[in-house]
Amino acid sequence: MNITEEELKSLKDSFSACSPLFTALGDEIRQKLLLDIIDTGEEGANVMTLTSMSHLSRPAISHHLKILKDTGFVKTIKTGTQVFYRIDINRNLENINALIQSIQKILKKIKNEGTEND
Repeated sequence: MNITEEELKSLKDSFSACSPLFTALGDEIRQKLLLDIIDTGEEGANVMTLTSMSHLSRPAISHHLKILKDTGFVKTIKTGTQVFYRIDINRNLENINALIQSIQKILKKIKNEGTEND
């Protein structure tokens, strides 16, 4: 198989960019938090609202929200003394799309090489 160094580097870079995203999304609590935030609509949700929708403590919810914020799945908007969390996934979608494209490019190349050898 003739995968170039450039293709391998691109794939490795894409995996590296997406690794924290997969870690963040791999947790069922964070998945639920994202769904709860989406369910609250455009205004978003604060920690108290999200805590009331869960069996977890406020510090636990805050911990998971920090991970989602650090990985770019949510952004914060401060209104008065309250902080609201809103979905913000555009950057992550770009990184995931780049990973998918890198994988598809290599798979297409492998497939083409396999048909040439038949």
